[in-house]
Amino acid sequence: MPIDRRKILESVGAVTLMSVLADSQEGSNMWGMIAKITVLPGKRDDMIGVLRGSAAHMPGCLSYIVAKDAADENVMWVTEVWDSMASHDASLSLPQVKEAIPRGKAVVANFEKIAVTAPVWGVGLPSAH
Repeated sequence: MPIDRRKILESVGAVTLMSVLADSQEGSNMWGMIAKITVLPGKRDDMIGVLRGSAAHMPGCLSYIVAKDAADENVMWVTEVWDSMASHDASLSLPQVKEAIPRGKAVVANFEKIAVTAPVWGVGLPSAH
């Protein structure tokens, strides 16, 4: 029975790629979260201001993206990447974050933690190793 060299090379390549991806995930300590925030009618820009003022200069925060939902004027999405879950948790005790929490609660109708993630790669993020 003849050996199909192409199939062998494809298989070896796939195994190598899976190994590299697995190593990247295991070596990553980064922690991420995606949240959906629904605000009271007409309060989205207020909430963006609260987040802009409180989320800047947080130790360990690698990326903090606030985005308006394209279909619902009262919804926004926050995508966070941290060097570790501990850095995220520590951020909750920063003075600017503690001050922002009551201001945010005043305009938020609903907060949903959509996903907790383990980032392994991203433009601008450090290498996972």
